[in-house]
Amino acid sequence: MQTDLKALAEYIEKTIKHPASPDEVEKKEKCFYKWDETLPFSDIYSKTLEKRSDRDFVILNFADIQCHDGEMMSFVGDFAEETMDKLVMSERPDLITMTGDNAFDSLAYLRLIDFIESYNIPWAPVMGNADHTGLVSEFWADYRLHHAKNCLFDYGPEGMGDGNYFVNVTENGRIVHTLVFMDTHHEDEMKKGSYDHLYDSQIKWYEWVIKGVAEKERRVVPSSVFIHIPVPEVQAAWDGAHDKNGDLCPEYRSEPFCKMHEKNGAPLFNNGFFALCKKLGSTKNIIFGHDHKNCFSLPLEGITLTYAMKTGNGCYWERETNGGTVLRIDSDGNVKTDHHYIDPSETKIKRFQLEYYGVNLYEPNLNG
Repeated sequence: MQTDLKALAEYIEKTIKHPASPDEVEKKEKCFYKWDETLPFSDIYSKTLEKRSDRDFVILNFADIQCHDGEMMSFVGDFAEETMDKLVMSERPDLITMTGDNAFDSLAYLRLIDFIESYNIPWAPVMGNADHTGLVSEFWADYRLHHAKNCLFDYGPEGMGDGNYFVNVTENGRIVHTLVFMDTHHEDEMKKGSYDHLYDSQIKWYEWVIKGVAEKERRVVPSSVFIHIPVPEVQAAWDGAHDKNGDLCPEYRSEPFCKMHEKNGAPLFNNGFFALCKKLGSTKNIIFGHDHKNCFSLPLEGITLTYAMKTGNGCYWERETNGGTVLRIDSDGNVKTDHHYIDPSETKIKRFQLEYYGVNLYEPNLNG
């Protein structure tokens, strides 16, 4: 993510000039909207992406890129960009998603936005627990994302965090799949010593969306949820993939990226979100990041829980799982999930080659 002094000056100017709170935005521009569960469903706040009937709709997810300002102009940023570029060129996605902890610091955030925008592909991020770190404010990031030409990010309802929105994938005008993006917040706010998760109001909003889309289409429409912090049930999915001896069951041993190498960072409470997803019968996939050394897609009670593959070596990482996660949606709304590995040893970045064969910059954080 190297940049010259002129570009750096432009980033600094953007950092200073762009709004840091809704109060600084022109009154004619709408930001967060008022919502409660008694309102009739409306998809006025949703976006629509059209799927071609002759091919799957391809989603490429980046997870936990997490470069700070200093890394933006170093080989760490260069390697993250190289990894993303290889993935985009290989997969040719219809949509790029980002499951949070996208960047530390304001200049790194601006550079990342510009980089993703350069592909001229629709993209949809969620906020992670660290996305506010080093920023002017979290709303400042909201504003930048909302105003990026190809970014589908929407502020969402008031009082629910930053960026709760949904996107309908259609084919010939018919909704085949709904993508729901939700903010799982930071830490300690909902329970001391725990990462946060979805508020009760967000869960009600999710139900409103899923039931509303179903009513509009006169059928339950398959959906996927993108969040940053995993649901507590992720541990049950992992445990269920093992036999009584603690070994992976045969059907998962052939999966090269079925691993959990650090403690999951799910909240220390259960907000009932997974149970509601089961009850409504729409959501078949929940995709998250947060824990950089975990990577798998495992079924649990009809829902596939996916630890997205970490992208780049920002913050901390594991060389054996660098890349992105790919979701392919067919015409019936079914999803196939794969993890696309980018081998760090094949990098063309000379400074990174030294790092690759040396000692990693960071010690792992076992709490996520």
